[in-house]
Amino acid sequence: MDKYKSDHAITRESLYGTTPEPTYAGVTSFMRRKYTRDLNGVDVAVTGVPFDTATTNRPGTRLGPRGIRNASTTMAWEKPYGMEFDPFDKLAVADVGDCFFDHGKPESVPAAIEEHAFNIIDQGPGLLALGGDHFISYPLLKAHARKHGAPLSLLHFDAHSDTWADEDDRIDHGTMFYWAAKYGIVDPASSVQIGLRTENPDTMGFNIIDAPRVHEIGVNAVIDETRKCLADRPVYLTFDIDCLDPSYAPGTGTPVCGGLTSHQAMSILRGLGGINLVGMDIVEVAPAYDVAEITSLAAGHLAMEMLYLYACR
Repeated sequence: MDKYKSDHAITRESLYGTTPEPTYAGVTSFMRRKYTRDLNGVDVAVTGVPFDTATTNRPGTRLGPRGIRNASTTMAWEKPYGMEFDPFDKLAVADVGDCFFDHGKPESVPAAIEEHAFNIIDQGPGLLALGGDHFISYPLLKAHARKHGAPLSLLHFDAHSDTWADEDDRIDHGTMFYWAAKYGIVDPASSVQIGLRTENPDTMGFNIIDAPRVHEIGVNAVIDETRKCLADRPVYLTFDIDCLDPSYAPGTGTPVCGGLTSHQAMSILRGLGGINLVGMDIVEVAPAYDVAEITSLAAGHLAMEMLYLYACR
């Protein structure tokens, strides 16, 4: 049997290019990229962070990385529609598997995620992380600040600000950007939060384009405002899938009505080509609450838009 016709996640020799195989079969790495821990020649490493014990509502995002990988197989046979080039022609992308941590020692998990990420990016590749609940962005941000310097600019798509204050540095998926700003890991003045639609009077100085405003001013205006805020600073991009309206992403822990469409989100990301993107994650996909895999599929498409942004640098 010709090894190049199936299971490209383990039989692929080149890290470049898009090669079709049956969408319904085979090893389900992200977009059929090669599974490997060898980072030699890798431009972007994709890793899962299957952590969900920091969630405040429905758990289940520990299965998010698996769900996104599985849904991505339906996209992996061709260049994504409308892109000027195939990101896999420009970038050597590998799936390095999941971050390991001991779920029985929750206090050790943040450091384990940070070290896992830093060990990858310190060798040169960029990182695309698949969550997992949104808390994982905090140790991921810390790893990227160690590599690229602090503060970073945060490009944050979400229904929630995740800047609720707390008494201490607890593990919670609603407080991590409060601490990231307070500790100087991110700079709120050069950061943008897009799609918010829950109350939090203290903005901490973040630039906010909430969901009603996105609907009112349109995609192009959002792109222009975001570019002005980010300028040429190093940017960490985090996308909570609940930024999308629940009609487009029901499979998540804390859905909020009135969100972005998948078209709006993809168009905004597509329009930001050229920003100085240094790291990225997509989080809060909970397959148990999904319908026909539409949430995982949306996450897969958004992850590809992130890779396109990274390639556009």
